Amino acid sequence: MRSRTPGLRWVLAALLTACAACTGGGTSPQSEATTAPGSSGDIVVASGRDVTGKGGIRQQLIDAWNARQDRLHTNRHARLVELPGSADEQRSQLLGALQSDSAQYDVVNLDVTWVPEFAEAGLIRSLPETMVDGDVIKSVAGTARWDGKVYAIPFNSDVGLLYYRRDYLDKAGVQNTDLSKGLDWAELKELIGTLDENTGKDRPSGYEKGWTAQFGAYEGRTVNGVEAFASAQGGVTLTDGDGRYTASVQDLENGLAELRSRTQGPYLLKDALHSDEAESLTDFANGRTAFLRHWPYAYGTLHQSLSTTQLGVAPLPGTAVLGGQNLAVTRPSGQQAGALDLIKFLTGAESERCLLDAGFAATRKSAYQDNDVTCRSAKPSGAATVTPSPSSPGESTDRMPRDDYGRPEYARGILLPALTGAVSRPRTPLYGAFTQTFTTELGKLFTDDPPSDSELAKELDKALRGVLPDS
Repeated sequence: MRSRTPGLRWVLAALLTACAACTGGGTSPQSEATTAPGSSGDIVVASGRDVTGKGGIRQQLIDAWNARQDRLHTNRHARLVELPGSADEQRSQLLGALQSDSAQYDVVNLDVTWVPEFAEAGLIRSLPETMVDGDVIKSVAGTARWDGKVYAIPFNSDVGLLYYRRDYLDKAGVQNTDLSKGLDWAELKELIGTLDENTGKDRPSGYEKGWTAQFGAYEGRTVNGVEAFASAQGGVTLTDGDGRYTASVQDLENGLAELRSRTQGPYLLKDALHSDEAESLTDFANGRTAFLRHWPYAYGTLHQSLSTTQLGVAPLPGTAVLGGQNLAVTRPSGQQAGALDLIKFLTGAESERCLLDAGFAATRKSAYQDNDVTCRSAKPSGAATVTPSPSSPGESTDRMPRDDYGRPEYARGILLPALTGAVSRPRTPLYGAFTQTFTTELGKLFTDDPPSDSELAKELDKALRGVLPDS
């Protein structure tokens, strides 16, 4: 049974709203919007819940754009409508609203995997190529396009990372506890073996298994599965750039073998087979594992309870998967000029730096590399720009390690290279059918009597051919 210490209840509460921004795992509170979208004449932005909380960085950036419109006397204003539910539920709401014209959204914040589906259905408009310029990280820029056109502009990105307990490694006698240069899965398993051999008085209280991740029956399982397949012998890819199925049975067998090796009992916390982002993060924060596969926002969250001597972050061993959201203009929008101007502002260099300072993964290289690019239009919660309160002058609630320029300390050396080397999940208008099929079939690996890799590969091949077109 999971143990949750009272001091870490806030972690779970925060993560329940944060997960939807990554892979569709968590739940979000009911939207506070009571006015019908579009009823006020505003440019209406529909989005999932902001992981930085109420009055978070997305709302601050929209407020900053509104203030600029007031100064320019354009008579334009934007309004954020946060959709309730998980990411899958938000996708269904947006599809239904745009197909029926029941909600007058002008801008929609789409998970990167939804862009082909919304574009193919004619629900969003193609955008100028110049809006995705050379400053956008190349791997991230690829999520903006479908069928040779730009349909959505990268807003905030995401990538899998490896979090680890430095203090656990130190107690086990590991000499070098700085893993920031990266390691492979064989080296990770060796470290876990060292931890497991430490059965003396220095064994951390509460430690159970080496690592945890998100293998529950939702998008998290797809993400972890795609990462294993991409890291397998030959680097297994499942579709081509047009969404056509390209894998062979042998490819799938190689991918399944890699996934099985990562999820074997000696290494993986058993609860991970049913965990989402919130549960896996809480288990790690409670000390049940020494390693955690998670997203960038966990960097700030974990540092609220763990010090830099306890917590480290490194590139994910093998290949990591991209997440994130992109902004698109809806086909029926009557405010296209204003919507485009808003998107340019929200995805510009300064806004991306604001997103980075707040804990998101920025989509522009300049946010990580250009020290002259700073966040002036918003005050990310906990960031270096926050003004101390009168009750605690000169103090800050920010516990996130930062570099000399106020960025998260790991941003330039770890996060940016991880984004640069990451791969996308299959890009297809049929992504919903793909991920449901992939998640279901992989679940057979985690039963009490799992099939062999060869047997499951044949079943997975048949199932994927049933939902995706062949090359």
